[in-house]
Amino acid sequence: MSDRKLRVGIIGADASASWAGAAHIPALRTQPLLELAAVATRREASAKAAAEAFGIARWYADPYALIADDSLDIVTVAVKVPAHRALVLAALKAGKAVYSESPLGANLAETEEMAGAAGSLHTAIGLQGRHNPSVRRAAELVASGRLGQILSARVTATTFGYGPQTTSAYDYFNKSASGASFMTITVGHVLDVIETVLGDIVEVDARTALLWPEIEVVDTGETSFREVCDHADIIATTARGATVSAQVLAGVPPEQAGFRFEVRGADGWLTLTGDHLAGVQVGDLTLSASVPFEAPEAPVASGVEPTAAAFWTGASINVGELYASLARDIVTGSHTTPGFQHALRNSRLVAAVERAAQTGERQRNLA
Repeated sequence: MSDRKLRVGIIGADASASWAGAAHIPALRTQPLLELAAVATRREASAKAAAEAFGIARWYADPYALIADDSLDIVTVAVKVPAHRALVLAALKAGKAVYSESPLGANLAETEEMAGAAGSLHTAIGLQGRHNPSVRRAAELVASGRLGQILSARVTATTFGYGPQTTSAYDYFNKSASGASFMTITVGHVLDVIETVLGDIVEVDARTALLWPEIEVVDTGETSFREVCDHADIIATTARGATVSAQVLAGVPPEQAGFRFEVRGADGWLTLTGDHLAGVQVGDLTLSASVPFEAPEAPVASGVEPTAAAFWTGASINVGELYASLARDIVTGSHTTPGFQHALRNSRLVAAVERAAQTGERQRNLA
């Protein structure tokens, strides 16, 4: 590997209110091993505007032209989920390392296909909450045995989304065909943090609800109909024998937003807390414990981006940690970053939770 930085091209880096602009762009600016080299959207005007806004020279109105750019080392796919499959498969065929937002596929079959196509290429899945420094330290603390036998764990997680109101730009989250549902996004991220700290989940039971079947589209005054659940209660058992209860709440007012993960062992306890409106995957987290522990490392990205909306403060923190992990893997030839096989595991776990809720039967042997 030469001393040059790895060059990243982002598909979906729209300059106006995109997740890529709020999280990926500021995250990349903090990376010593990476540089943002190109952006692509499906329209020339928006692609040019993004390049100008983010201060880069190369832009593409055709995402497949970005994928074909031989100067790029990593392709980031940050578009709506139904478009993932074609773009990811093309990037893999081109031999690029690929970072895809989560969920990887619009359904389990697509996720299986992409995971199978990845082979030995470096991939990363946007389950970035597990990369938060406090989550990593909590996992180390549990693995060290200092808490003793894990007796129980409890999670309360919230998101502002999937409530009684939406905007037209985000109404697609309420449709089953989007692939970006309350279960695949919000619950999927929560389950991944649980597994990071306590180990693989091997049994789940769940109940879900649709609390707001009709929702107001505030910018048009129209009524939309939600096709996905917006509440989940989950009981899970991990391979270590720990029992976890998790309640995931949607449509929570800003002043009530929060994430709290309590783990109690025979010899002590730990707690992870956060308060970002969008959920555990977006903001920073704080670790506290009854036993001594080394303070988590400072994140690579500060999470403060002057050009992003105040709502997205903190969005680049965990994304920055994921990019740093992927860059280290590419430079050293290692494969420590959870990639598309991990995305497949998360998708199968979410599917098991959905089956448990639909059938009323506990799902087992998930390891």
